[in-house]
Formats: sequence, structure tokens, C-alpha cells
Amino acid sequence: MSNTSPADYIVDRRLLQRKLSFWRLVSILLLIAGLVLIGLRFSGRANFGSQHIARISISGLITGDRATLKLINDVSNSNAKAVILAVDSPGGTTTGAEKLFIALRRLAAKKPTVAVVGTMAASGAYIAALGADHIVSPGNALVGSIGVLFQYPDLSGLLGKVGVKVDSVKSSPLKAEPSGFEPTSPEVRAALASLVADSYTWFKDLVKTRRGMTDAQLAAVDDGRVFTGRQAIGLKLVDEIGEEREAVAWLERVKKVPHGLPVRDWSTKNSLQKLGIISSSAKIADALGFSWLAHVLGGTETYAQGQLLDGLVAIWQVGPTN
Repeated sequence: MSNTSPADYIVDRRLLQRKLSFWRLVSILLLIAGLVLIGLRFSGRANFGSQHIARISISGLITGDRATLKLINDVSNSNAKAVILAVDSPGGTTTGAEKLFIALRRLAAKKPTVAVVGTMAASGAYIAALGADHIVSPGNALVGSIGVLFQYPDLSGLLGKVGVKVDSVKSSPLKAEPSGFEPTSPEVRAALASLVADSYTWFKDLVKTRRGMTDAQLAAVDDGRVFTGRQAIGLKLVDEIGEEREAVAWLERVKKVPHGLPVRDWSTKNSLQKLGIISSSAKIADALGFSWLAHVLGGTETYAQGQLLDGLVAIWQVGPTN
């Protein structure tokens, strides 16, 4: 018969639970640390990583956001031997595309860079592709849309029907125009046209210089249309029909990049997010009973980002009648 009193038994149980909780927590932390090391090893960002070809994806609306520009700079300072720019976008803001182009030209000055079109490289996305040394496109991809757009709503007719008038006191007639609350005056329209024309001239000069075109060749592609990859070859908008395999072959053949290097994705997410390490660690912590730790880890995965597309844009859009 045991001489242990109920009170001693309860104390022993609590001590045992605390020890078990401590070692369970230590095990989770060690597991997370191991996953972090694995993530750094295979993310392509660690200093001890092997040589590789970096893949940077440009997709969605282009805004020249800081995260993307930082990513390009990180790749530039990495041990990547070359870069594949995977472009699949209808474009974005003209300023954002300009920032992206400048960053990519700096990158290309340090590492051979080839652009690979996905389904579309139009407007601002084509500006990004111009930052590469070579452009590869599938035959049925959409390429081009060389032009600049400024759109705004005219609500004056609707406001007139409901009996609403918006008054304003301005320092000059062109301040805060176009407002959308009244018809656009000829002076305002002329001012906007001047902005569009200036950016359009910059865009055309960029295409002409980067693609080595004559005035006649530029005139054949600068009316805002998109072209298929097959059409773009003859129009000097792209260099080669193909996909990533052809891009890698070009890097090896022309830029003397070592044969057989792995292609690794670089993204604006950090290494832990790319491999799902944080979310996986949160699930493990929750399964082991550490819901508080799972909540903390899960919170670090949530990142809300909102961006507005404003000002002059270089973007391909399908009109409502198409």
C-alpha cells in the first residue's frame, strides 16, 4: 500500500505536467528552428546556398511596390548566376513600370537576365520585359500594347438627373482636374493630353532603343495593339518563340551560364512564408496543445496589403464591346 497522500499525489502530477509541457515546448522550438534552417538553405537567399538561376515572377498589376524592388535588389546581391524574369501581367501604372524597368536594368548589368512571357506581357509588363537582355514568348501569348492611358468617370450627367451640383472654390482653373463632377473643359482635356503624350513618347523611345528599331518599325507596333508571340517575332518585339526551357538554353549558349543549374523561385514573401514553414509550425503547435503559440505563429502569416491604381497607367484592357 502506498504511503503517498492525495496532496502529494496532486503535487507530483502537477510537476510532471509542467515538465512534459516544458519539453513539448522545447521540441516545438527545435522543430521550428530546424525548419527555418531548411528554409534558408533552399530559399536561394542564404549565403551558403549553391549556385542557381533565380526566377522572379512579375504578375498582376504593376505598381513598382517596394517589396518587388527590394526583391530584385536582393537577387542582384545573391549568388544566383542568372535570372529568369517570368512576366504574366496586363501592365499597371506608368511610374511603377518605370521603376521596375530601372531596377531590372541594374540587375541585368550584374547578372544575365532573360524575360519569359506567360500568357501576357502588355503595356507596363512589356516595359518590364524590356529590362531583360532577351525576351522569349509562347506563340499564342499576347505582347505589346504600347501606349498610355488616363481614365476618369464623368458623373455630371447622373448628378444633373438627380438634382445634385458640386461647387468648388479653386486657386486656378486646372486645379484638381478632372473632377468628374462636371464636363471636362477643353483646357483640362489639353492638359491631360499633354501628360499622356509625354509618357507615350517616353514609352516609344524606350521600345525603339531597347529593341533596336527604326522609326518605321516602331510605327508598325506603337498604336496600342497587342500581338501574338508569333507576330511579335517579325515585329522585333520579342527575340524567340518558346518558354523557360528555351530561356535557360539561351543563358547557357550566349551568356555562358553553367549547364544544369537549378532554377529557384524568389518571391516577395520571406523564406518561411514561401515554404509554408510558419503555417505548418502553427498547425503543429495547435496539435500539441499550444493554442497560444499557434495563434502567435498564425498571426505572423497574415499580411494585408492594399494598393490603388492611380495616375497614368500603361495597361491593356478589353473594352466592353469586345
